[in-house]
Amino acid sequence: MARLNKKAIKVLQGKNFAFLATLNPDGSPQVTPVWADTDGKNLLVNTAAGRVKERNMARDPRVAVSIIDMKNPYYMVSVDGVVRASLKGKKADDHIDSLSFRFTGQKKYQGRRTPDEQRVIFVIEPTKVREQ
Repeated sequence: MARLNKKAIKVLQGKNFAFLATLNPDGSPQVTPVWADTDGKNLLVNTAAGRVKERNMARDPRVAVSIIDMKNPYYMVSVDGVVRASLKGKKADDHIDSLSFRFTGQKKYQGRRTPDEQRVIFVIEPTKVREQ
């Protein structure tokens, strides 16, 4: 396991966009911009159940995430990792609402949410961390 240093944690806790790469069933990459977070040790990515990235991570836990520092777009953190857990229910709903507040100022997530949508937090353990 690789460790996130203080600067990488700060970027993950900031209002910075991340790009999540997962693997499609045929092995080709699939990249999605996401809001990312950290618990100080792992990366946290929240998505809706049934989306392509969710299906890909459930099938193949290997991922890569690149986060750009919006204050200095020439600085980035790149993380290779493995999904170690997925969390659903109230914890996932509260997490997307906290990300919504961080990124949009809205206390409740207003994205493409449907009444029956189930949110999922993927806990990603870093295996390699690079900074540029």
